[in-house]
Amino acid sequence: MADGTQNVRLQVIGGGKMGEALLGGLVADGWATADELHVVEPDEGRRGVLAELLPGVSIGDSALAGVDTLVAVKPHVVADVCAGLAELGVTRVLSIAAGVTTSAMEAALGGGVPVVRVMPNTPSLVGQGAAAVAGGIEATSGDLDWAVGILGAVGEVVVVEEGLIDAVTGLSGSGPAYVFLLAEALMAAGEAEGLPADVAVTLTEQTLLGAATLLRASDDPPSTLRENVTSKGGTTAAGLAVFEAAGFRSLVADVVAAATARSRELGA
Repeated sequence: MADGTQNVRLQVIGGGKMGEALLGGLVADGWATADELHVVEPDEGRRGVLAELLPGVSIGDSALAGVDTLVAVKPHVVADVCAGLAELGVTRVLSIAAGVTTSAMEAALGGGVPVVRVMPNTPSLVGQGAAAVAGGIEATSGDLDWAVGILGAVGEVVVVEEGLIDAVTGLSGSGPAYVFLLAEALMAAGEAEGLPADVAVTLTEQTLLGAATLLRASDDPPSTLRENVTSKGGTTAAGLAVFEAAGFRSLVADVVAAATARSRELGA
């Protein structure tokens, strides 16, 4: 890490898929212009890819001094990254590293630096993310607004107490994988009933997209939307009866609880 004099609004440490998505979203959203952003990526090949994907964004292998910073690296290197940022006098830090608490980052930064922690999810890659932010002891409401503005460029953002971040991880952080598993199962089930694979894929994708869009657009709760599709003695009722008999609601609760518990373990 080295000093820099560029007039950037934000630097991102880590040019992986999530860092790439956030940088692209910030430019597309108008939060910043490309020349107001800097990304630090140690891999030369990846830097070349980012240069093609993010024209105008400053790309290098060193962090800049005195700049607001988003940390998008693997959890096990966050402490070292924060220690390096402390030497550069960064103004505040936003971290998307899973399981790393604000107190751990504050300790590595040496105190006096506002830290905000966020749990995003992978639909951020297409501008449809769900994220929750939580501030450390040094973070002000202005720091939280800053973090919400950044994550809001790639999706929906809520503010929570840090103690709830593990539950956020269990629900929305891991949630896309649950939906993808359901998609796999629906596609396979359609094929088992005789549908061509491409037809099963198209119908599954559009059904999930349509249901999610309707859920967001409607003022009705999901229970009402479900009832609207379910005629007594009809096909949907027959399918839902299998879910209920298998304890579907309890299974989902157990899935989220297991992911939440694992998040707590990783944080400890």
